[in-house]
Amino acid sequence: MMQLSFQEWTQQMRDTLEARKRGDQAFREKEFKAAIDFYSLFIDVGMMISPTVLARQSLCHLMCDQPDAALRDAMQAQIVHADWPTAFYMQSVALGKLNMHQDVLDMLNEAAGLDEKRQKSERRGS
Repeated sequence: MMQLSFQEWTQQMRDTLEARKRGDQAFREKEFKAAIDFYSLFIDVGMMISPTVLARQSLCHLMCDQPDAALRDAMQAQIVHADWPTAFYMQSVALGKLNMHQDVLDMLNEAAGLDEKRQKSERRGS
């Protein structure tokens, strides 16, 4: 296994963050195909894992009529952040596009349960 020098690591980190930044910019501008490309660069480097990037890429795939890829990204987001309702909501939309209606209901129920749990804990904490 090759070890990176500090300078190489720093440059790779900069490049990774730049890919995320450019992906976010493309996302805001509704340039979904470009956002997918930049987010894929960010994810493929593997230096950081972001459920937000995965959810955004999932949405971009949905906007580009790629529900299989959208579902994969949403499932990855769930793996990274198991109690995040957004990952389940994104899965439900992708499953709906794939005509898997019973699974849609399961994901929506899971997401709603997680949202309810979060809201209850926020009320207790305030």
